[in-house]
Amino acid sequence: MVMLPVTNPKILVVDDDFGVRNLIYRFLGRKYQIESAADGKTALSLFEQFDPALVILDWNLPDISGYNLCEEMQSRTNVLVMILTSRNAEEDKIKILSAGADDFLTKPFSLAEVEVRVQALLRRVRSINPSPVQRLVFKQLAINPEGREVTLNDRPLNLTALEFNILHFLASHPGQAWSRPQLIQKIWGCDYVGDGRVVDVHIGQLRKKLEVDQNVPEFIKTVRGYGYKFELPEATSA
Repeated sequence: MVMLPVTNPKILVVDDDFGVRNLIYRFLGRKYQIESAADGKTALSLFEQFDPALVILDWNLPDISGYNLCEEMQSRTNVLVMILTSRNAEEDKIKILSAGADDFLTKPFSLAEVEVRVQALLRRVRSINPSPVQRLVFKQLAINPEGREVTLNDRPLNLTALEFNILHFLASHPGQAWSRPQLIQKIWGCDYVGDGRVVDVHIGQLRKKLEVDQNVPEFIKTVRGYGYKFELPEATSA
């Protein structure tokens, strides 16, 4: 057996189908440190011990939904999550992205595609520049990049890792409009090969937590026909 360097990224594979789980485990095990689980309970236990950089997660598990497991894992760390699903309806894709997933693959899929998606996700983690530690304060909104914490009216907001990344990036460039392709390049990485609608889904989820009225947002504005920008409120300090 080939011993991999301990610096190789860790990946947790969660699927109740032994064939799928074993195939991905053996294929990716050539390059990465791999652990696997067949159910949510085992996956959470391994997640705590293994501390993976990426979780490849089946959407339909016997004891917990992929939606709940994805949210639970991302509430604990900034882990990347790629969902495996046999569903291809529009509403299913939106629900998967709304759970905080960074990417998804529809079954059946090729191992070559799995490898390309995994490489793209992990390369994004390595290539993103470290966030400045400066705390950003916009009226009643405070963003602490060092602790990855956001408070609104002195109350903490429970954001996913992606939602925090989007908010912090936009707030770091107040007043500047960004197109959807630009946001994908800056936040997901230039090698992202997933669905481009991911931007709209996560902006929508972020607005639900951030804005008093999603139809008349105070902070994250839609630039019609282009993309989004962070609007600088009055009485702002840094």
